[in-house]
Amino acid sequence: MTTAKIKRGKRAKPAPRRKPARRKTQGSRVDAVLGALPVSRATLQRIATLVILSLLVVLVVVAANVSGVSAKIAEEAEKAVGRAGFEVRRVEVVGVDRIDQAKVYEIALNQRNRSMAAVDLDEVRRDLMQYGWIADARVSRRLPDTLVVDIVERTPSAVWQNNRKLALIDKNGVVLERVNARNAPDLPLVIGPNANRQTKQLDKLLDEVPALRPLVAGATWVGNRRWDLRFQSGETLALPEGDGEAKAALIDFARMDGANRLLGRGIVRFDMRDPDKFVFLPGERVAAKPVDKPAADSGEE
Repeated sequence: MTTAKIKRGKRAKPAPRRKPARRKTQGSRVDAVLGALPVSRATLQRIATLVILSLLVVLVVVAANVSGVSAKIAEEAEKAVGRAGFEVRRVEVVGVDRIDQAKVYEIALNQRNRSMAAVDLDEVRRDLMQYGWIADARVSRRLPDTLVVDIVERTPSAVWQNNRKLALIDKNGVVLERVNARNAPDLPLVIGPNANRQTKQLDKLLDEVPALRPLVAGATWVGNRRWDLRFQSGETLALPEGDGEAKAALIDFARMDGANRLLGRGIVRFDMRDPDKFVFLPGERVAAKPVDKPAADSGEE
């Protein structure tokens, strides 16, 4: 009897099991968001640290107030924030054209404690507003170590002479800085005690005569009550007291100058203080017989 042998084939290897796909975790999503931000992870960590430390400072100060030992504890907490790397090291000044930036740095950095958590932004702004050139200022923090000072400057509009001293002033009469005759800019000169406080009124007055305005070289505030205008051609025009009276006289003078060309003809002084009279003194008469102004009209000491 023949025995049949059955060949056994090799067993097929089982297919490798696929590892189950990992689900995206919440952490990976956070990493993606952080990676899209325009700042480094290290900077974000420092900002988070500052926020946490600032909150701790607030909590410590509140607790210290309750216990009555607030000053020392608050100071130590603020110093801790500074030691963590959040200390004012730079000042960025924006909007400056004429101001000496070194003065702004000096004011902004004049802080008892330079910890970013301790800098009093309102106090820095108040100190800056004491500087004549600054009309407005905004102070902000830029982490980790910068104060940003955004400034609105005043614009000089005249030079004020008083007691033989010169100063730049703006349109409101605010004194910007002292100057001397050598470095004084080419601006109208106003003379006399309190003349700087009257420049806004003078500006409105000259707005009434646009043709004459560019010809005015300066003005003297006389007796704390009225103006003498000086023209570039050398003449002086004495205006009456009172805004309305001075306005009417100046408009009349502009009309007469337009019709008869009064300026540039050798006349030294025009006097319109009396509304019923128009007096003018030619140069020859003034040279032969000087005319003294009344003591009450002395505009300069």
